[in-house]
Amino acid sequence: MREIFAGMPWWVKWVAVPVIALVVFGGLIASFVGFVIGLLFKLLVFVALVGGLIYVVRKFTSSSSSRSDW
Repeated sequence: MREIFAGMPWWVKWVAVPVIALVVFGGLIASFVGFVIGLLFKLLVFVALVGGLIYVVRKFTSSSSSRSDW
């Protein structure tokens, strides 16, 4: 493989081959990146919902304990 690339100009190694790789594997790369971003977004929403639930539960339990003092 090195012998093949050794005789090629610089632009073939650094421009043409990466462009061909992006064309061939671009859909796969894009779907993988989209999956990772979607997973991170869902994780962020999950953390926000759990945090909100904990906040609401603590708020109601602290207010209900003060009501029981009446």
